[in-house]
Amino acid sequence: MKIVYFTFRGLFADNPRAVYEALRDRAGLAHTWLCTPTTQGSFPPGVHTVLYGTPEAAAVLATADVVVANDCMSMHWEKRPGTTYLQTWHGTPLKRIHHDAPVRPGWLDAPDRDVARWDMLLSPNRASTENLRHAFRFAGPVHETGYPRNDVLNDPRREEIRARVRGELGIADGVTAVLYAPTWRDDLVFSSGGGPDFQVPIDLTAFADRLGGDHVLLLRLHSMVSGRLALPPGVPAVDVSGRAESGELYLAADILVTDYSSAMFDFAVTGKPMVFYTYDLEHYRDDVRGFYFDLAAVAPGPLVATSEELIEAIADSDVAASALADRYARFRDTFCSLDDGHATDRVLDLLFPPGTPAAQPTMERG
Repeated sequence: MKIVYFTFRGLFADNPRAVYEALRDRAGLAHTWLCTPTTQGSFPPGVHTVLYGTPEAAAVLATADVVVANDCMSMHWEKRPGTTYLQTWHGTPLKRIHHDAPVRPGWLDAPDRDVARWDMLLSPNRASTENLRHAFRFAGPVHETGYPRNDVLNDPRREEIRARVRGELGIADGVTAVLYAPTWRDDLVFSSGGGPDFQVPIDLTAFADRLGGDHVLLLRLHSMVSGRLALPPGVPAVDVSGRAESGELYLAADILVTDYSSAMFDFAVTGKPMVFYTYDLEHYRDDVRGFYFDLAAVAPGPLVATSEELIEAIADSDVAASALADRYARFRDTFCSLDDGHATDRVLDLLFPPGTPAAQPTMERG
């Protein structure tokens, strides 16, 4: 049986990676990953890769028994009868997506051709199911399984993973790691043409003066702008945008700072404090993208509008978290109930129902 995997930007990451790692030792399965020239060298030894968008990629997709992706594939390929295409997607939506969002003419033509190939779509929680179905105009089954990528947040080895990642990033014991993971802004990305360097909307000098002795800022920028980050020298900040797996960063961090990113829903699994830096809330909500629900009413952390307010909220994060404990609990009940460490198992049962040959247990490694 042939399985082909695709993750946005050609990364070895996210939900497809979790599915792959659960299947790689099962007998009778052949695995191929679609990659880019930039990411090809980042795959582990022994993982078979093919360049996305090439005739070779179209050929492996055309002969696949199962396709697992977390984003629309805009390249041309013919899906043969009998192939199962599982679309996992890559986040709980707060901001409106696909057909529910303002789009440029023709922008969704190729993605919609891919949606027509999907056989199953995953939903991370009940609150997102109808939003995803409507956004993609998808008439097939939407399965509420949780996200396989979040199983790591309940992994019995999560403290070991935290220690390893912090060690790789040079974060000493006792230092508070603040992960800043904002979403991208359509108006800035598309209007700039990828031109100027991305300026972090945080006063890094003030951050260093107020918190730099025992805090470090981890900058996890969206892929649309991550290559344009310019950091001044000497600030207590580390660019972690190039790390493939967000889940490991959520374990390494002590606080999340975000705005409208789906990172909030994944990070909530950890129960650690969050601060929402929403300096352009009205513009983003009303003019740029739009929301599926009122963030201010449900956010499991304080909303702040200035860099000064943000720095103080980080300094007082434990106080803020305590004040919003009930709201945080409701947020987790709504969006994280399926993040129990077994989402991957539920997805495998969808792909390979018990009793089918590929449903055999994973072989033990010697």
